[in-house]
Amino acid sequence: MNENKASNRMWGGRFASGPDAIMEAINASIGFDKKLYAQDIRGSLAHAAMLAETGIISAEDERKIAHGLNTILSEIEDGKFEFSTRLEDIHMNVEARLAELIGPAAGRLHTARSRNDQVAVDFRLWVKEELQRVDAALGRLIEAFLTRAEEHAATVMPGFTHLQTAQPVTFGHHLMAYVEMFGRDRSRVRDAIERLDECPLGAAALAGTGFPIDRQMTAKALGFREPTRNSIDTVSDRDFALEFLAISSICGTHLSRLAEEIVIWSTPQFGFIRLSDAFSTGSSIMPQKKNPDAAELIRAKSGRVNGHLIGLLTVMKGLPLAYSKDMQEDKEAVFDTAETLDLMLAAMTGMVGDMEVNAAAMKRAAGSGFSTATDLADWLVREAGLPFREAHHVTGRAVALAEERKCALEKLPLSDLQAIHPAITQDVYSVLSVGNSVKSRTSYGGTAPTEVRRQIRYWRKRLKRDARPEKNS
Repeated sequence: MNENKASNRMWGGRFASGPDAIMEAINASIGFDKKLYAQDIRGSLAHAAMLAETGIISAEDERKIAHGLNTILSEIEDGKFEFSTRLEDIHMNVEARLAELIGPAAGRLHTARSRNDQVAVDFRLWVKEELQRVDAALGRLIEAFLTRAEEHAATVMPGFTHLQTAQPVTFGHHLMAYVEMFGRDRSRVRDAIERLDECPLGAAALAGTGFPIDRQMTAKALGFREPTRNSIDTVSDRDFALEFLAISSICGTHLSRLAEEIVIWSTPQFGFIRLSDAFSTGSSIMPQKKNPDAAELIRAKSGRVNGHLIGLLTVMKGLPLAYSKDMQEDKEAVFDTAETLDLMLAAMTGMVGDMEVNAAAMKRAAGSGFSTATDLADWLVREAGLPFREAHHVTGRAVALAEERKCALEKLPLSDLQAIHPAITQDVYSVLSVGNSVKSRTSYGGTAPTEVRRQIRYWRKRLKRDARPEKNS
């Protein structure tokens, strides 16, 4: 079939000649929306079955349409389907091929629907499936953290604020902070699935249809909870795409923060971890170098994801209801973000499971910077009855003395400490070592190894609970 004539016929004879090359290039979306082929065919199969069930088309036409659509699905998956830019998008490409395969019956498929609700259902289905993949990937990442946190529940390291040594913590506790972050990401994913779980089919162009369609039937067939409730909002809504991008941006930010720590930890100056060759590269000129390239690329890719979110927000912010062609710009941002986030999650899961921990280097660093100073102040409050502000002042004097002597707080003689404040006794040394410091932090959610293991148990139970099959999936 001549593609130009096919394009004109699909438009119902509105244009006497085909669009010129520039218009064709700017208008066509088949270069990227062909990714929606499976969802498009799935939606059409459900729509055709509903049309037949409600008597809008004959059972024979529905049989021909279903056979033709399944043939097209096989052709695309086998790489035998020829996509045409002159047919603009995935919907028109599929419909034109369907007409070639089954003849006039193909023209009845588009009864009681528009490309506006058609693309909305295709895109929702695709985003829903991607969110389910992200949910599973986050589960694997959390599991990797739990395994390493359990190994290092008692491994002491410095805790930082302002990237300055603050108080000793355990490496397991530090890793569990990321479990909390990615756990929130996972809850956002599941919330988003719940919100988008409404079927657009039947909204048509923007006003619904006068045909006696059964929207509950198509919603159920496509695995949605229910149909959408307003036809205008249905075809103009891209909240689900924006929310996917927002979730990806937040998750990407968490991944980037961890990537930055991996970059820092793997430097010789820190030496806390070592990455294997699987997640590192060498230098073309410096043979001693081992660069944490996977972490650096994760850190960079978060900016790419953020850019897609801002881009689509900008596209949508000035659009009047209902559909506008601007909304064609929604898909490339989402598709690229999905591929990028999938790769980031897989790479980080690999690095967390792969990294070699230098516990000795962490312990040495944990004692630097007078990290147990707060423990001394707390002891003065708890055991000597000092107001905290006075205890803070006394501790500051002790730190100044240790700094002058170039020694750790626990190396100061008792006589020197008592010269600063007479209430200090030998018992103070029980809290000045980094090991005793972390053991003492037993408040709920604290860094004590017993508390870290409690949180690991909680998260293992939660992962098991969350592994239940998702409804409507």
